[in-house]
Amino acid sequence: MFEMKLERPVVFFDLETTGTNIQNDRIVEISVVKIFPNGERETKTRRINPEMHIPEESSKIHGITDKDVESEPVFKAISKNLYIYLEGCDLAGYNILKFDIPVLSREFNRAGLKFSLEGRKALDPYVIFCKLMPRTLTAAYKFFCDKDLVNAHGAEADVNATIDVFEAQLRKYPELPRDVAGINDYCGATEELSWIDSTGRFKWKNSEAAVGFGKNTGTLLRSIASENPGFLRWMLNSDFPEDAKKIAADAIKGEFPVKEQAQ
Repeated sequence: MFEMKLERPVVFFDLETTGTNIQNDRIVEISVVKIFPNGERETKTRRINPEMHIPEESSKIHGITDKDVESEPVFKAISKNLYIYLEGCDLAGYNILKFDIPVLSREFNRAGLKFSLEGRKALDPYVIFCKLMPRTLTAAYKFFCDKDLVNAHGAEADVNATIDVFEAQLRKYPELPRDVAGINDYCGATEELSWIDSTGRFKWKNSEAAVGFGKNTGTLLRSIASENPGFLRWMLNSDFPEDAKKIAADAIKGEFPVKEQAQ
């Protein structure tokens, strides 16, 4: 039984990818476990054609090769159904804040769908684990569940192990919050809620867009556009995500993001 009171579903998910580059690598397998407020669980797992070669070093980790996914759908083909499936849900997973969510956001962006943490809570047992005792998922599973993780780096095995670790953390550490909002704050997910693009290159500063990285961190985008447009042109000619480049290009033209007001 899931040992947290839920006001709405939480979707634990795990991605297997072509590599670890958030900007360029693609999803080859995704597994989701939706946990409903009544405790019921729904598991869905599928492989995806990444439309690029899966490097051998990545295949050695998750066991998925080009041949395994050549007949699978591309992400765009499943994107709308997945997007709808995640609507109204909080998100959870092992290291999702730094990897899985940015990768998933970019995949949705390529498919023409805007996806973000805005309006959601995020639970990351990896963050909890790192704060309490830094280790890998395999070590976390052994420590908290006293079991060996079989089929590690298979999306479904990893996502179910993550749920087991998270539930064991709740049992072992009574000081942890017992509500989604509290775990969200403990994991530091609030920072990601300020992201305007999928990787936080631009962030909200109150209701104004601001630079979110480098020496210009915190500088309002309007100020950069008028006083240092060369910075934005540099972004356009560098290896930044397309959604961040669009914000930079629009700013050069005098167009700036507008923050939607909460209903």
